[in-house]
Amino acid sequence: LKPLADKAHAVGALLIVVVTEAISFGLLKSPGECGADIVVAEGQSFGIPLSYGGPYVGLFACQEKYVRNMPGRLAGIAYDKNGNRGFVLTLATREQHIRREKATSNICTNQGLIALAATVYMETMGKRGLQEVAMQNAQKAAYAARLIAEIEGFSLPFSAPRFNEFVVRAPKSAKEILSKLSEEKSIIGGLALSRYYADNPNDFLVCVTELNSKEQIDNLVESLQCVVK
Repeated sequence: LKPLADKAHAVGALLIVVVTEAISFGLLKSPGECGADIVVAEGQSFGIPLSYGGPYVGLFACQEKYVRNMPGRLAGIAYDKNGNRGFVLTLATREQHIRREKATSNICTNQGLIALAATVYMETMGKRGLQEVAMQNAQKAAYAARLIAEIEGFSLPFSAPRFNEFVVRAPKSAKEILSKLSEEKSIIGGLALSRYYADNPNDFLVCVTELNSKEQIDNLVESLQCVVK
């Protein structure tokens, strides 16, 4: 990421990074450390249930020099007279109750409850807990990918680094295989990618997280072997 940031800055551009799986920060350097100017991310994996598609929580961060142009309310760290750390609404001159129509923060509705739930999750897990969750995601996905690739006729079409999702190429229609997995084994085995990429009818996306046990992964692999026979 650092070389990309250097190239962008060399021509006067900003590097904007989009992260779809924020729990990966438990293993990776933050985009800011690598030179990113603005970062947005999906925070659903910070303890937020899937809930049939939402609501979730979006994460937005930027370098300090751009903070006054950020949308939304900002919470900053402050200390009371006894030296205890607290959090307060900061840069309030941006807010609609002060600047009215000139404000950069105009909130009519918000996801405050979801943001609170994500905060509680992160505070409960702590640094080491988040690192452990991220490690489990990466290791379990690697384990599942290796076993699936060993099934005759199956392969992994992409060799790029992965976190907790990977694409599998099956020997026949992914829709047919996933349908059999659901009907015969009661397993939701992945997402058929033909609905997005019609030229790849045999490809499907698999996701493995800290919530999946080794037994469940082994069961998926054994079930795939059965339904393709």
